[in-house]
Amino acid sequence: MTAPVDDTAPDAASRPFREAVIDLDAIARNVRTIAQRVAPAEVMAVVKADAYGHGAVEAARAALAGGATRLGVADLDEAFALRSSGIDAPILAWLHDPDADFARAVAADVELGISNLAQLERAASALQGGPARVHLKIDTGLSRNGVPEEDWAAAVARAAELEREGRLVVVGVFSHFANTSRDVDAAQRAAFERALAAAAEAGLRPATRHLASSEQAIRDAQARYDVVRIGIGMYGLTPFGDGTTCTDLGLTPAMTLRTRVAAVRRVTAGTGASYAHIWHADRATTLALVPLGYADGIPRHASGGGAEVLLAGARRPVVGRVAMDQFIVDVGDDRVEAGDEVVVFGDPATGAPTADEWAEAAGTIGYEIVTRIGPRVARTYTGGGPQGAEPRRDPA
Repeated sequence: MTAPVDDTAPDAASRPFREAVIDLDAIARNVRTIAQRVAPAEVMAVVKADAYGHGAVEAARAALAGGATRLGVADLDEAFALRSSGIDAPILAWLHDPDADFARAVAADVELGISNLAQLERAASALQGGPARVHLKIDTGLSRNGVPEEDWAAAVARAAELEREGRLVVVGVFSHFANTSRDVDAAQRAAFERALAAAAEAGLRPATRHLASSEQAIRDAQARYDVVRIGIGMYGLTPFGDGTTCTDLGLTPAMTLRTRVAAVRRVTAGTGASYAHIWHADRATTLALVPLGYADGIPRHASGGGAEVLLAGARRPVVGRVAMDQFIVDVGDDRVEAGDEVVVFGDPATGAPTADEWAEAAGTIGYEIVTRIGPRVARTYTGGGPQGAEPRRDPA
């Protein structure tokens, strides 16, 4: 639960030791930028996994303010949390425990992603003042959940029968790209078209056909259909692995991860630093201790990978092994003191590294970097309309 805080003090000491600042206006702008690009398709803002670490309720509200018309989550508990916060926009949940409470979902007006006949029957039995609203998912090649193409005709026939009986409403048909290659994307889109044709032949008329996530929504107009699901793009990171940056896409990273220098040490040439001494100083230099580690989501795999932080007006290299609670940066002969602000990643317009750059250093993707930020890191929210003029803090 966020609460107003007094953030007017001029010194950094008034802030949490470890902090992720979430710019809700950036989320709204990113959604608006993508919505304009994909129109007339609607935007479903994906806020699963606590909105990729940004805070689901706050991010959902910002996305809706930016023009999203729907919300997407993985499981029902995530959907119920949004409903409990007062959010009444359409919500789709698509990954279900075998014993998930579909009756509660129908009562809360949560739309259900359906991936097999058993789920379909359970949804049809969950009448709670009205029928379940479902989106039928077809597996077009990701080989996770979703009805296999060979079972699709039977699934849509049964769904049409249940719809005629008034036991459910098929409001959507969807699938998910594997993000493999243009040829594989084209094959998946063709499979999706076959699924839509079979659904129509069975008598279904879903109003929300959706296939594209951020990557295809931005680059493939043919994949947009009625709705696009926007996840990483709304948080201002790139969905592409080809060197395209958030700046290239007109997007602004919403999360700034920052802390303060915990200690400073002058060392001589040859001095080893951190576990296993994978790094030794090649000259006399100053090391600054940053109190964030893999317990907070800093990837240990970034050790020696070229990761940097913004400190004292310049980018500084991370040296030595990232530990559970801390890592070290080399500041050379520049003056740095305990208490100086360290920006681990954020908006590149400020000179900070991006989460995508940290991902490259760790051999992973930006999605993982922001989503894994741990509970010791307080979230502070800025922006978000008139009510966001005062920063609001969610204590760690």
